[in-house]
Amino acid sequence: MIKVILHGCNGKMGKVITEVSHSFPNINIIAGVDKSSNYKSSYPIFQNMIDINISGDVVLDFSRPEALDSLLEYSLKNKTPLVLCTTGYSKEDIARINETSKVIPIFRSANMSIGINIVNSILKTISNKLYKDFDIEIIEKHHNQKVDAPSGTALLLANTIKESIEVEREFSYGRVGISKRDEKEIGIHAVRGGTIVGEHDVIFAGLGENIEIKHSALSREVFAVGSLRACEFMKTKTPGLYNMDDMLQLS
Repeated sequence: MIKVILHGCNGKMGKVITEVSHSFPNINIIAGVDKSSNYKSSYPIFQNMIDINISGDVVLDFSRPEALDSLLEYSLKNKTPLVLCTTGYSKEDIARINETSKVIPIFRSANMSIGINIVNSILKTISNKLYKDFDIEIIEKHHNQKVDAPSGTALLLANTIKESIEVEREFSYGRVGISKRDEKEIGIHAVRGGTIVGEHDVIFAGLGENIEIKHSALSREVFAVGSLRACEFMKTKTPGLYNMDDMLQLS
């Protein structure tokens, strides 16, 4: 049995993860951490990481980037693998994550959906073959409560494309002004509205033909399943930085 400490347990994703965990026979959420205490649960809930008095096998975080320091501190002190599903980290945050992964196992992904990571793997294969003849645009759509834009997933896909292309490309966000599209651009556009769970379109627009790769998350359960599978994957890992490619063994 894998004992999980769920950070952000009373948030939208935390509640979904708790519910989905019941279908994972080898997962047991033994404690939660959340500043909000207006939600009752089958496991004890602490307001801060330092208050936890229960030993777990993995810490799973689905909250906000501001919590990173307390998560790293706890995992370092207790030598507990850490699964980070939060987006919006700064360059400095990512540097700290990378450095800490030399001491403890850390899993970080901008999107916990298995499908979106398959899309990302496809982009690694095709982007360098298409960029000479196709303009590349990314459109992402999310609910009106999402705080970061563009989404971490859009940046994941954009960076994969950029790193796969043999010549320099630049990101263009939203595109404002009166000018023609520069051939060096990778356009990234964010839509916020209603209760959209998450949609990502990657468009390769060429002369007389378009190629579109689209992923739609129909419910938050897809992210919960991915995060719990990551907990299973990380229980016995040695120090290092891991991601969905490692878990799914994508090249």
